[in-house]
Amino acid sequence: DPTIVRSGAAYVGGINRKPSHPNNGPPRPSLFPMGAYSRLWAVLLGILSLLEASCALNYSFPYGSEKIRGVSLAGWLVIDQWMTPSLFAHTNSSVIDEWTFCQYQDRQTAARALEKHWKTFITEADFAAIAAAGLNHVKIPIGYWAFDVVDGEPYVQGQLPYLMKAVSWAEVHGLKVIIDLFGAPGSQNGYLSIRSAPPSIFYQSMSSPRFQGRHIWTNSTRTVRLAICIRLPLSTQNSFFQSTWQDSQSNIDRTNAIIKRLASMFARHTNVVPVIVPLNEPKTIYNEKIQSVTKQFYYDSYGNIRYPYGTSQSSNLVVMISVGFQSVDFWDNFMPPPKWEGVLLETRYYQIWTDADNALSYTQHIENICKAKSTLSGSLWTVVGEWTTASTDCANGINGRYVGSRYDGTYPGSARVSSCTGLTGNASTFNEGYKTFLRQFWEAQVQTYEAGSQGWLQWVWKAENADDWSYQAGLANGWIPRNPTDYKYPNICQPEA
Repeated sequence: DPTIVRSGAAYVGGINRKPSHPNNGPPRPSLFPMGAYSRLWAVLLGILSLLEASCALNYSFPYGSEKIRGVSLAGWLVIDQWMTPSLFAHTNSSVIDEWTFCQYQDRQTAARALEKHWKTFITEADFAAIAAAGLNHVKIPIGYWAFDVVDGEPYVQGQLPYLMKAVSWAEVHGLKVIIDLFGAPGSQNGYLSIRSAPPSIFYQSMSSPRFQGRHIWTNSTRTVRLAICIRLPLSTQNSFFQSTWQDSQSNIDRTNAIIKRLASMFARHTNVVPVIVPLNEPKTIYNEKIQSVTKQFYYDSYGNIRYPYGTSQSSNLVVMISVGFQSVDFWDNFMPPPKWEGVLLETRYYQIWTDADNALSYTQHIENICKAKSTLSGSLWTVVGEWTTASTDCANGINGRYVGSRYDGTYPGSARVSSCTGLTGNASTFNEGYKTFLRQFWEAQVQTYEAGSQGWLQWVWKAENADDWSYQAGLANGWIPRNPTDYKYPNICQPEA
């Protein structure tokens, strides 16, 4: 198909137009008589078929035939207080996230603490353990501030050397790396802001009493948009929940420049880094404007990632786009194959962000997941890029520093279900019945996600004091098997005869 070759060449450098509209100029008169033309056309068809074959993606992982099985190294290069409370233990009450961590401390103090954290929280030993657990991918969230900080932004830089270490460790241990741009200038969702907004979204929209809202979750049959509940005066609400990334060309240009840089860094290393996520969870449910801007940004990112050399030569990088708080079917026929090569769509599943979620029984949690298979398929390859074995919001700080839990009724306005004791923290407090449920819940999710999509990436690999979320803790305590295909409950989603 000549259109594929032409659209790629037309789109080099992220030109701000859809590749489906190449500028071919005005028509020209034929240079050949009709007989010669037919012979020339036959030759051209042969050349084009060779070009198409040479431009086809050569995946370093057999996407489409082998399942993605991985974990996210969240809390490392984008810090998060609920995953690493020790990092925040000696800070004042104004420090709730990475922005305020750098803003409300002496800069040298913040820099030393971050350097120690980057050096120790994730090491090569983690990559060895992940590979030994039969996993094949790691996702590494990273913020725009690792690449680009302007006046007025307090962030401390220094993350990139550790990203490069991670890539080298992954290569040694046979793992594939997905690099996820987790935060963009101006905030793409209202939770990752260039002001003091939470550095981790979807599972954590409230990083302080100032951020008491909830976005979107997906249950077994549909995507549900939840109302935002805020304790702030009405005059201040918009400043904390407004996504401004889409309103500023400067924000978009900065983000595009970062994606170009990432693609340039790894275009010749797709044997280790096969996938780039150009933007984590843009909140496309806000309005049509952010939908339009996001879609154009995805087109630009496709050009920047797939054609990073400044020529018509394509790379083997895969572009992973986010559902953006929408359902999978919202994106049907957007960038579809075969014209668009190497596009993955990431969705997420949680059942902990409402009172109703927290009130579900163990059986109901599992039933909801088993029903979710039909929501995962669409015109694009899909992957479940975040999910957890946690069935409550009991993890300390999960709703924000100093914010309580819906499950135990300490979250403002929530309806108490029961005590959080024995449901989070150290696994030594978990009873056998709870650990059996964690195993069943893990298997139900893995079996569903593998049956309905291209695979999964569990959130998270490790957390200091939330073993119900930790893949590492699940391995150590038996609710996650050493081989992810070693099921105790292979028919957990099959109805009983």
